[in-house]
Amino acid sequence: MKVEVWSDVVCPFCYIGKTHFDEALARFAQKENIEFVWKSFQLNPNLKTTLNQNLYEHLSESKGISVEQAKGMGSHAAQMGAQSGLELNFDKSVVANSFNAHRLVHFAKSKRLQQEMKSRLFKAYFTEGKNIDDLETLIALATEIGLDGKDAKAVLESDQYAAAVNADIQESRQLGVSGVPFFVFDRKYAVSGAQPADSFLQNLEKSFAEWRKENPTVQLQVSEGPACTPDKVCD
Repeated sequence: MKVEVWSDVVCPFCYIGKTHFDEALARFAQKENIEFVWKSFQLNPNLKTTLNQNLYEHLSESKGISVEQAKGMGSHAAQMGAQSGLELNFDKSVVANSFNAHRLVHFAKSKRLQQEMKSRLFKAYFTEGKNIDDLETLIALATEIGLDGKDAKAVLESDQYAAAVNADIQESRQLGVSGVPFFVFDRKYAVSGAQPADSFLQNLEKSFAEWRKENPTVQLQVSEGPACTPDKVCD
């Protein structure tokens, strides 16, 4: 059964929500039957990466709030993150456009490393204060998780996967996604926001039970004959 989640790399609640979902999935008896797919979403697609303004100043300017209020928002999110075992260092966060990071996640998906790439980007942005719009940084992160650095460089220096990112964003509009994270279970149920692990587990169990009824395990009638198996000599 497919679980899709629309998220942005620069969204703290997406990072927290992923952690809660991972906890729920670890407790789910049928986890080997779950396909988890990341979908792109940009909170601020027009944002220009800037290194001469910290995150609090950016939030103050873009949201029309004071710097102190922005710091309060960061403190609240950091406390939630800490409760989930995450270190969120907003003092170090770089104001960066996430489009190239989303392209890199799609590239990683083509190599079956989407989960690893998304997790590495979250940590790089929120914990390490890395610029996730810097190509050399993205290439280094890709290499860390096992992607070929030359291939990653070629992707990032082109417009590859830009259409895939835009398609995800367009699809989110069609589904009525207004905020992230937004988890969709088998295109039947949805969970919005970084809800507790128990909520994710309940939705997994409910949606999977319905999915299993529609997709029963195939029972084959087997006629035995001479064969080879991994655990014994051919007979």
